[in-house]
This record gives sequence, C-alpha cells and structure tokens, in this order.
Amino acid sequence: MSRAFVKDGEHEFEELPDRLISVHPNLVTPEGLAQIEAEVARLNAEFAAAQTAQDRAELSVVARDLRYWKARQLSAEVVTPPEDGAHVHFGTTVTIEREDGRRQEFRIVGEDEAEPAKGTIPYVAPMARALVGKGVGDVVRVGEGEVKVLEVR
Repeated sequence: MSRAFVKDGEHEFEELPDRLISVHPNLVTPEGLAQIEAEVARLNAEFAAAQTAQDRAELSVVARDLRYWKARQLSAEVVTPPEDGAHVHFGTTVTIEREDGRRQEFRIVGEDEAEPAKGTIPYVAPMARALVGKGVGDVVRVGEGEVKVLEVR
C-alpha cells in the first residue's frame, strides 16, 4: 500500500496553505479595522482553546486564519471619508438608479469588510471604481449599462 493512503499520527494534520492576500492596498474604514481586530482576538481565543484541547486539526485551521487576519491587520490603511458629500469616495454611501429604474444603495469599503448582500461593496469592484469621483447627477457606464448617481453621503 502506498504511504499516501496511510495515516500516521505524526503527519495526519499538516499546516494548511495560507489564504490568498489581495494585491491591492488594504484600505479599510474605521469600522473595518475594528472588525479585523475583533477577528484577530476571536481567533487568538480559538487558537488557545485548540492548544488546550490538543486538537491538531483545529489548530491547523485556526492558525491559517490567524496568519491571514494578522497580516491584514498589519497592512491595514484606515481611510476616513471626506465630509464634503459632493463626490463618491472610499467610505461613502451612494444611491444609484439603473436604466430599468431600479434604485440601489451601497457603501464603498475595504475588501475584507465588503458584503454586497448587506449593502457594502469593495473599492476594487468595477461599480465602485466607475463611481469614485463622480457626483450627484453624473451618469456612469458600468458593464453594458449606465447608472445615474442620485445621492452621495
């Protein structure tokens, strides 16, 4: 039988490969930095619990995630949105209208804090890139359609 199919306690749980880290600058809102810090604290607690339990499989998973979040914490660049409200910037909330009349509102945030289903998109997304610098009334081509900026705050 090949050694590839034999489990021995010594090598059963190897270190998992690192999670990929974006090549883009790690811009975050103040809230995004707080989320990263909370994740690092949570994972530190999980790591300690896994060490106490001597759970090697859990240690491997938590160690990988902890490496990722610590790297993101170290590289975080906090960006506070300007208060002018006249133009779309990182951290602002924008309301748009699509060609079919649908209105959408979202906030432009860092990659790790983006959750499109909750109304946040990463600043590297095509929609965010197209809207940055635009103001109320501007029409912007996104993909094969156009959107109109209705509100910026």
